[in-house]
Amino acid sequence: MKTLLFAAVIALSLGGCMSAADHAAQLPQPSGRELTAGAVQRDIRKGMSQAAVADALGSPNIAARDLDGKESWIYDRIATEASYSAGNNGILSVLLGSRNAGAISSSQKSLTVIIKFTNGIVSDYSYHSSKF
Repeated sequence: MKTLLFAAVIALSLGGCMSAADHAAQLPQPSGRELTAGAVQRDIRKGMSQAAVADALGSPNIAARDLDGKESWIYDRIATEASYSAGNNGILSVLLGSRNAGAISSSQKSLTVIIKFTNGIVSDYSYHSSKF
């Protein structure tokens, strides 16, 4: 009976060991298309219609008209990526007491895209991307 209990403790302690990278790999990935500077560079061109822009990038956060009646679409995205991993040192934590280890990682990125239309056609566009 003691052998079975010891084997169960070892199996549970070894099974609980995951690195921060292992935990990060288990996080859900974003679904659908992601608005990136690369997508803007690849998909947006002067002369495109508003419908083509909406198909490529989705709906804007802000749509506005200036005094001349020209329309601007603004896409503003901010993302925070955070991961935390905690675990024990396997059999050592069982034998020597609790020796937990962990790691925290976080970063933020932002992307602002401004597309200007004249008569429903892209006349100019710009974007700014940062990561910190």
